[in-house]
Amino acid sequence: MTKNQKDNLFMLVKSLTKSEKRQFKLYVGRLDVNSDSKFLNLFTILDKLKSYDEQLILESGVVKKKQLANVKAHLYKQILVSLKLNPSHQNIRSQIREQLDFASILYHKGLYKQSLKLLDKSKEIAIQNEEKNMAFEIVELEKIIESQYITRSISGRADELTIQAKELSAANVIASKLSNLALQLYGIFLKTGYARSAEESEWISTYFEKRLPKYNINELGFREKMWLYKANLWHSFLLQDFLSCYKYSLKWVNLFYENETMIGLNPVFFLKGNNYLLESLFLIRNRERFQFHLSKFESMLESETFPKDENVDALSFLYLSTNKINLCFMDGSFDKGLMLIPKIEGKFKKYSNRIDEHHIMSLYYKFACLHFGSGANKLCILYLQKIISNKSLSMREDLLCFSRVLNLVAHYEAGQDYHLQSLLKSTYKFLLKMNDLHVVQKEMIKFIKSLQDIYPQDLIKAFKKLHAKLKEFENHPFEGRAFLYLDIISWLESKIENKPVGQVVREKYLLHSRS
Repeated sequence: MTKNQKDNLFMLVKSLTKSEKRQFKLYVGRLDVNSDSKFLNLFTILDKLKSYDEQLILESGVVKKKQLANVKAHLYKQILVSLKLNPSHQNIRSQIREQLDFASILYHKGLYKQSLKLLDKSKEIAIQNEEKNMAFEIVELEKIIESQYITRSISGRADELTIQAKELSAANVIASKLSNLALQLYGIFLKTGYARSAEESEWISTYFEKRLPKYNINELGFREKMWLYKANLWHSFLLQDFLSCYKYSLKWVNLFYENETMIGLNPVFFLKGNNYLLESLFLIRNRERFQFHLSKFESMLESETFPKDENVDALSFLYLSTNKINLCFMDGSFDKGLMLIPKIEGKFKKYSNRIDEHHIMSLYYKFACLHFGSGANKLCILYLQKIISNKSLSMREDLLCFSRVLNLVAHYEAGQDYHLQSLLKSTYKFLLKMNDLHVVQKEMIKFIKSLQDIYPQDLIKAFKKLHAKLKEFENHPFEGRAFLYLDIISWLESKIENKPVGQVVREKYLLHSRS
């Protein structure tokens, strides 16, 4: 079943909206010869299927087995051509690309002046909209035409094109280096999470500084600035410098608000910038600003001017869901957060092909933490098992590690002591294998292991002892990362004070907001 669902053509057909399906049929129906074609009949069958079934397709008789691959490839291409013609998929980029194609056709027909006129207009639009790669491509075609046909249209044309090419090339090189650096840092974060030692921190900073190109901020355009802020953001995240994360994510978001036309042209980057801004505010526990930016973000997503498509819709769902849950963590309103879970899970199927498994697992971890905070430990364990039993999840080792530590605590809280010994062994073995056994985790495992030897009347004393020991590491540059995933301090305080975890977190938030 899993293999069937991954058929590319089937997934493309299922992604089509009603209007896109209607346009496709109108597009292929423009020629009478297509009315009973194999690829159109295959489209009809795929549209009706709930899951891809090659045997069922062959049994329908619309296509023979040896023809199937070619018919599928042809259908795939025809759907893409139809989508390209759909107004909803046409933007500045596609318009510039279309004009570039037209200019190329005019050039090959020998209509040089017409071609150059079209190219000059397209180049201006490309530069205005920060499409500098296409602008460079246009200049290169202009140079070819000018070298073959002396237009005499502008004095010093050769010098002008040479300077433009040089400037655009330099801007593209800087943008490429910055985007490469941002992507490489993001890859490191996905693999290992935050820096776990002074050595790792130093390695990351050296890695960043060696690859950061020289630049003059006053000479950078929108695109170069965005990649610069993004690279700095990931560098700050890896080092757990969350104030710097806030600084660069705010620069990123403000860059869009200062250039609002870019929101429509680059909605995904706008979404991501806002998500990182909210995550930074969550990590520095600034609820007031978090609430402000979340409301502003949600208002923008609901506005009529904000672009809508399947990818944008899926990312909007993911980022709003994540940050609405984070808002509940900030003030301890776990019960309110639990009410969000059914709504979020109800949309997992809708977005299953657009949201990667890593983000689904991250949401499961947040669901588990919500249940843990509200005292529903068995449900907490249920969600943690979805992560722990997922053998295909090879990224975010820190997520896997802390899921296992929380799983230990939840089993203890749920009274499932008979599982503890085996869980302690498997968790310890896993952490050693991941090279992620730090002081906080060691102390937690050591404490849970010793619980069976502690008399009931001595429990509070044991909780206080562990609390005092872990409190020392709460603001530690590397050990403190444990508390980003699991607020074990608040859990211990809830045991000592005999209060629900949510109440402890809520009281901390109120105290912090008054100070």
